[in-house]
Amino acid sequence: MSRDIDVLVLGGAGVDTIVYVPKLPLPYADSYMIEPGIRTRAGQTGDFVALGLSALGLRTHHLDMLGDDPEGDLVRALHRERGIALTAVPQPAGTKRAVNLVSPDGRRLSLYDTSRAHADDRLPEPVVQKLAESSRHAHVSITHPCAFALPVLREAGVTLSTDLHNWDGENAYHEPFALAADVVFLSTAALTDPERTMRGIVERGRAEVVVVTAGAEGAFLLADGALTHIPAVTPPAPVVDSNGAGDAFAAAFLFGWLNGEPPRRCAQYGALAGAYACTVPSTETAALSRDDLLTRAAAPEATTSK
Repeated sequence: MSRDIDVLVLGGAGVDTIVYVPKLPLPYADSYMIEPGIRTRAGQTGDFVALGLSALGLRTHHLDMLGDDPEGDLVRALHRERGIALTAVPQPAGTKRAVNLVSPDGRRLSLYDTSRAHADDRLPEPVVQKLAESSRHAHVSITHPCAFALPVLREAGVTLSTDLHNWDGENAYHEPFALAADVVFLSTAALTDPERTMRGIVERGRAEVVVVTAGAEGAFLLADGALTHIPAVTPPAPVVDSNGAGDAFAAAFLFGWLNGEPPRRCAQYGALAGAYACTVPSTETAALSRDDLLTRAAAPEATTSK
């Protein structure tokens, strides 16, 4: 069977409106004067993972539901401009959108519009199956329709990864994704005991590797039963925004993993890409190239944080 897609990305397509605020949490006031302004651009978690994978030279295909609306047009244009294949399933409720409040130190608060989805939303099984059978790997966003695609992906014989984002280790919604994936990403944002959660994922599911990102504290890698701390990497420029750092980490990790690199090396790739993403304003979409990643990974200071 021909596998001419390296990574099939499911879900996570949408549009963000970026609002820079003077601080987070934002104190109540009648009004604020916003600088450098408010901008709407294509790019949610699936878009950013697809962008990162493609920039690293992996043949990438993105599958999700999009509306016939201006937001959907922005998503389609982003993929067209970056040369990323996109299969868009019609979404009558409209394209997913969110508002991101970004503080001067790069922190983010996201407001997601849940009206642009329905409980019966599904990615058509024949479409999922055909694309999966042509793919080496599938990265699954935790949006509702993707949960129903997990068995189809497994039957197609692809390896799976997912990002649970700020899972608390308890919410049952995330469990099907956590237990079906071979590689699991999540953050420490809502975890009280990261190691317990990581080991629980491995013990109960299929995961070979679990990675928990911890921002400026680096990341934690669980592989072959061993828990390892991955140091943060000094960003190559001032930090302006943390938006997309986790997606960049996942894309670079998968680049290494699909090329047979050991898990620690993959996590170091992730740390480098995540650090770079923090230097890119939310209003832009940019990803580290393969050559730049490998050059930075070869530098002596690549695994240290100043």
